[in-house]
Amino acid sequence: MSTKHGFMLVLESLTHMDPPPDIRHLRDLLRFRLKLKHVMKYQKKDFPDLVSYNRFVEIMEYALVPLILYIIKARFVKCSGISFVDSTPIKVCDHHRIKSHRVFSEYAKRGKSSMGWFYGFKLHLIINEEGELLSFCLTSGNVDDRNEAVMDSLTKEIFGKLFANRGYISQKLFEKLLKRDITLITRAKKNMKNKLMNLYDRLMLRKRTVIESVNDFLKNICDIEHSRHRSITNFLVNLVSALAAYSFLPKKPSICSASDMPKGILCLVD
Repeated sequence: MSTKHGFMLVLESLTHMDPPPDIRHLRDLLRFRLKLKHVMKYQKKDFPDLVSYNRFVEIMEYALVPLILYIIKARFVKCSGISFVDSTPIKVCDHHRIKSHRVFSEYAKRGKSSMGWFYGFKLHLIINEEGELLSFCLTSGNVDDRNEAVMDSLTKEIFGKLFANRGYISQKLFEKLLKRDITLITRAKKNMKNKLMNLYDRLMLRKRTVIESVNDFLKNICDIEHSRHRSITNFLVNLVSALAAYSFLPKKPSICSASDMPKGILCLVD
């Protein structure tokens, strides 16, 4: 039996497991060790050539490209015209261990978010009003949210209104997205003049926290952030598989239907 064949048997067996009815058990479902133990204990007759857990961890890198293709082609949804963009830090180690950290020393960088300084990466996400994933991009921690290359990658399939926080305020970025029929909508900074805004857009800006709830789900339920990675490839496999697992959640953070929101009324935005 080849290594790849054994690895595919593991993946096939895991995909046949029924998801638990209680979301509190999803964290355990995402852990390969528990899944593999379950399969080897109860489904050994169906999959006699399964590789061991240690060997499975070694060959996880073979799943990276298929997972990325799978989530892009099968788990991303189409844009509805209402989207939310945000980034969240992914710490790879504590501040006190930065100098001694070796696994991500060539890739991770110091960055600053609304919660303070961190060392690691940034996960950039775009979701729709129903909490479904539209696109994602992973960068080093020191990459600005308004980076043109990042935004170009994120918004390839996006149109309509894109709601963001004040960290995305940029006249150049606004004009560039507007040429592609994307309207970037943010709150004004304190030193900026008030401007008229459609009441619908202002109410949707208040609902922008839905993407922060998605980030919270990814970190606290799908475990995209921990310090136990031993290689960059396994880190990426864990990240992409967590995004795929999130897409299967029966209940995601969402807002009310866009048709229920008032339109055509202007108000001042602060």
